[in-house]
Amino acid sequence: MMLLFDFLLAGALFLSSATALVAPSQDPFYTPPAGFASKAPGTVLRSRTVQTAFLGLVPNPVQGYQLLYRTTATNGSAIATVTTVFKPFGAALDKFVSFQTAYDSSDTVCDPSYNYQLGNNNTDLIVAFESLILESYILEGYIVSAPDYEGPDAAFSPGHLSGMGVLDSIRAVSSFASLGFTTSKPAVVAVGYSGGAIATGTASLQSTYAPELNIKGFASGGTPANLTGTLVFLDGELFSGFLPAALAGQLKPSAYQAELEPLYNKIITPFGRSKVEYADENCAQNDIFNFAEQSILSTKFQTLGEGLLYDPTISGIFEQNIMGIHTNQTPVAPVYLYHARNDEIIPYLNASTLYNNWCDQGATVHFTTFGNGGHLTTELLGVPSTLQFVNAAFAGTVAKGCSQQTVLNSTLNPLALAASLEPLAVSLIEGLNIAGLEDINIKNDLNLLKSGL
Repeated sequence: MMLLFDFLLAGALFLSSATALVAPSQDPFYTPPAGFASKAPGTVLRSRTVQTAFLGLVPNPVQGYQLLYRTTATNGSAIATVTTVFKPFGAALDKFVSFQTAYDSSDTVCDPSYNYQLGNNNTDLIVAFESLILESYILEGYIVSAPDYEGPDAAFSPGHLSGMGVLDSIRAVSSFASLGFTTSKPAVVAVGYSGGAIATGTASLQSTYAPELNIKGFASGGTPANLTGTLVFLDGELFSGFLPAALAGQLKPSAYQAELEPLYNKIITPFGRSKVEYADENCAQNDIFNFAEQSILSTKFQTLGEGLLYDPTISGIFEQNIMGIHTNQTPVAPVYLYHARNDEIIPYLNASTLYNNWCDQGATVHFTTFGNGGHLTTELLGVPSTLQFVNAAFAGTVAKGCSQQTVLNSTLNPLALAASLEPLAVSLIEGLNIAGLEDINIKNDLNLLKSGL
């Protein structure tokens, strides 16, 4: 752990002289110019250079850019959001990786575009953790784009909104001249885990929303393929704090506010409203602690109780966002799925069903089940195989058809990442040791907090 400690300490010295960042809600860069709605989806509305930072502390030795681009709300109206682009020196100029950060929050201060910059307040610890994974693609020599795919109002959990946000960010980055691409249609592989997999998985909207993009593959881990299944799985459990945040996200104007707000105001209790409002103003780690082992399907939270799942408005919205049941949303590029069999946050069964459905629809899908570890550790364990898939997808060597395998090992070998990535691998191993098999340390921390309340 001393290596990581020394690294963070060095970063703290940089921060002492850094100017504090303006939060997205106060930063005029995020406000689109007049008339932007007439622009095509994916149009770059403005850009700026930024200093990105590893773990939010140490300046990243890359060129950093942010692009405000036009995208689309769930009702088809125009909205604008931001993507952060990392260009390492000597990067390949005919391709890039679209990295969907799992930020799992309905507060814009948790956006990747804020948390990936030097001088941020480290508001979102999950984004700080995700930066470890993002670095692996930078070290591999890829330009990386990390979009705020939840849109301008941080609408966490609506899949179609996130998918369109990803696809339009790819359009924006592909056309951004300052990156110096050698082709007008650079190749792209989209990757994401957990909340980031909501965006990556639903980017299978490509065939209908953005068929012109040169997407070579999708890598999606810990995928919440079915929101109903995820809700039931999490409700009343240790990580149920994600649920008020997801509800807050669904209620955003970019998402389903018009459809949901009348029902919400009718059935929500004062207790439930307080939890949703809290989630609307906090990042994921606080949300988890604030609602651990509580239920949104209880009449304490809303008056319908478990009947909420059968309300036609709720069930209709959830059905629209289920991955794998709409044949016109079958991925046309190869897919790599991976999931922990004992995932305690996202149900394994829904990911397995997604694999079967996409294969039945003719997609190329390779599915790896991690037999050991939990949700967090599997993101780390999946880094080597995801990198291998990304490289193969760019090379066009991913085998066609479907396959599945189970991996039982629970260690992260630096050799699997190649010698050039060994420093990152050491940090990942330290992270894995901290997290523990099946994320037991996180569980213990939450239970300890609960016992002290």
